[in-house]
Order: sequence, then structure tokens, then C-alpha cells
Amino acid sequence: MLTRTVIERVVAAALEEDAPWGDLTSETLLVESAVARADLVARESGVFSGGEVFAAAFVLTDPRIDVQLHVEDGAYFLPGERLATVIGPARGVLTAERVALNFVQRMSGISTLTAQYVAEVAHTGARIADTRKTTPGLRAFERHAVRMGGGHNHRFSLSDAVMAKDNHLAVLAQKGVSVTAALQGAIAQLPHTTHVEVEVDRLDQIDAVLAAGVGTVMLDNFSLDDLRAGVERIAGQALVDASGGVTLETVRAIAETGVDVISVGALTHSARALDLGLDIGIDAESVPR
Repeated sequence: MLTRTVIERVVAAALEEDAPWGDLTSETLLVESAVARADLVARESGVFSGGEVFAAAFVLTDPRIDVQLHVEDGAYFLPGERLATVIGPARGVLTAERVALNFVQRMSGISTLTAQYVAEVAHTGARIADTRKTTPGLRAFERHAVRMGGGHNHRFSLSDAVMAKDNHLAVLAQKGVSVTAALQGAIAQLPHTTHVEVEVDRLDQIDAVLAAGVGTVMLDNFSLDDLRAGVERIAGQALVDASGGVTLETVRAIAETGVDVISVGALTHSARALDLGLDIGIDAESVPR
């Protein structure tokens, strides 16, 4: 979850990266008493995400800065709409500007792309989920953005659930270990609340996985015909998760095969930053020294 602690830790690191010894430009050009008012304005339509992160960039830079959010995370907006207003010491506002924009543009881009995928699968029963293909250090931010776009989160980390992928199964096969027996042994060691998912890339792997009593079977890079056959073979004994090469052009057809979940790495690794601008006005006192 996107907690205040996580927000402050990540944003503080970004601010330190961008201004390790202060903002040399603002400190030499602007008088200390200068006040700025800035409006976060949408240059294109989209779904907003990252309001608290945006605000934190300014407040952590200078607690005297006031940030007013005009839309909530998850809200749809149009070009020209004012999304937030920032008022405070001009030096602080300009120091935090780029970091604040980087986060809110990135997160709103993810939310907007997710919303497009969710719209494509409307009324099919399939849910859109993200993957672990996130920017290192920004997973909590990016996964929050997915939720704001109407999507769902897969396991947050390697510690949250068991997910046996093709490479795990390949190692078992090399050792001559039965997949069913290995999975049953793993399940026996786990708390009853821990979910187990197994990825397969061929139809003939499904029966051995189902025999172990797993919760979800991921059908990876299956054709549409094989997805339908896989759903029929699993027949409600486990959830069916489809993954691999999912695009906006193909996601509807994948959903119509009857799968329960569609995992889309593109939500986080290929989302375009949305075009949002910070229109700044400087108080009359802010003149060059």
C-alpha cells in the first residue's frame, strides 16, 4: 500500500538526488521573500494519480508551501483542467517542481493506461492485473496508480505468495522431480492463507499442476484457442491467469476466452508519462538581486 512513510522516504530520496546541495539557480536569482503560485494543469485528458506524492515533494522541500488538490486520485480529467494549486516561498516551489511533476506525470500515465485496458475488458468477468515489472524503488507508487486506473495488483513481492514459473519447473524437470509432488510438498509447508500460482506454457502441463491443488494456473503466451482449451480443462478448479504479449488490441479477445485474470506488464513498464504542466507565477518581490 502507498503509506505516508513510503511516500516521504521515496520523495525525500528524489529531492536529495535532484538538489543535493540546494537549488543553486533559485537561491541566486530569487530573493528569499518571493512567493509563487503554481497551478498543475492538464495538457491532455487522463486519470489522475499521485496527488499525495505531488504534495509531499513541495512540503518536504519547505513546510510553508501549501498544496491544494482539486481532484482525487482515480478521477478522470480533461485538457485544460486545473488539478492542483501550490502557493508558497518561490525558492521552494521551484526546487520541488521537477520532482513533483515527474511523479505525478508517471503515476497518472499508468492510471490512464490501466483505465484503457479495464475499459477494453468491460463485462467479460476478467480483471486486469499488474506484474512485478516495475521501476525499482517505485513499486508502491506504480501499483497505487494501477489501482487508481481500475486495475488490480498481483503479488507485491517475492515474499507475498508462491508463484512457480517456467524456470522453476525446468529445474524440477532436470532433477527428475515430479511437479505434482514438489508442489504438494511446498503447499504442505505453507500457511493455509498463502496463495500458490503456477505458470505453464503448454496445455499438457496443466493436469499435473491441478493435481497439486494450486490456487491459480497462469497460461503464459497461449494462443486464443489454447486459452479456451485451458479454461475448459481447468474447469473452475483454480483461477486462470493469462499473460504474455497482452496489448490493447488483443486484451478483449483474451478476456473473452473465459480467463479470470489478465496480467499486463505494459501497465508499468511501458506507460507514457502524461503531459501535465506546472504554470508558475512569481510575486512582484521576486526580482533578480
